[in-house]
Amino acid sequence: VQLQASGGGLVQAGGSLRLSCAASRRTLSNNAMGWFRQAPGKERVVVAAINWRGDNSYYSDAVKGRFSISRDNAKNTVYLQMNALKPEDAGTYYCAGARTSRTSTRPSDYMYWGQGTLVTVSS
Repeated sequence: VQLQASGGGLVQAGGSLRLSCAASRRTLSNNAMGWFRQAPGKERVVVAAINWRGDNSYYSDAVKGRFSISRDNAKNTVYLQMNALKPEDAGTYYCAGARTSRTSTRPSDYMYWGQGTLVTVSS
């Protein structure tokens, strides 16, 4: 499975970005998916996750109410809509596919990882 993340870029604080993650070579429609963020010098942390059907999701406290994760299984794609961005949201965002179909926040549950897309937020 290959995961291709896109949509990152430079945005002013308060702005929005929409990240996309497309899976190829194999469908991940039966797998939970997640978005993780890694800032320079810090560990990778979960930002949002969604189950296989798209009817259950998780958000970290830091992004709750501002970010929205969704998926289109017909397109084998997961999205992360990021609104009201803050400088602390900056980092490399990775999408990942889990071994399980249920929403998971544990990096160890994820077996497929994309290459990351960089988000920069200017204040």
